[in-house]
Amino acid sequence: MRPKSSLPGAAAAAAVTLAAALGGVGAPTTASAGTTPPSSAAVPGSPAPSTAVPGSPPPSGAACTVRYSAYTWDTYLTSSITITNTGVTTITSWRLTFPLPTGQHITTGWNAVYSPSSGTVTARGHDDHVTIGPGGAIAIGFVADHTGDTGSPTSFTLNGTPCALG
Repeated sequence: MRPKSSLPGAAAAAAVTLAAALGGVGAPTTASAGTTPPSSAAVPGSPAPSTAVPGSPPPSGAACTVRYSAYTWDTYLTSSITITNTGVTTITSWRLTFPLPTGQHITTGWNAVYSPSSGTVTARGHDDHVTIGPGGAIAIGFVADHTGDTGSPTSFTLNGTPCALG
């Protein structure tokens, strides 16, 4: 034999406890069984709904993290760049812009098209590397020659939004 559930009583007690934990925020009203609260009801402590346009980064804050590494030899270097979408919407037709250190010149690249080959460079998605889903990442890279400066780019911007370095 199963004991009877006291879920409605437990739920009410949990709501009062939650209200107390939230610093006196009033307890939520109890809905009758089988009813749904209105969609406009806000949950205390939850983020505001997003108005971001699908296919673009969120309007504020870093929507990306970029990890950059390079292997150098003689007067060449090979770079690896991982772009991670830290936002909540899919990024399509992405463009990653970064300042290439003085004296570096991209000779070839993969998974992206680079233009121009020196100075402030923009990499854009190539073939099957044009979409980055929320929490997703893609790897791109290039080979460059250099005149002695093997430094890394100092910043990265994805579709106009600055990325965190990771």
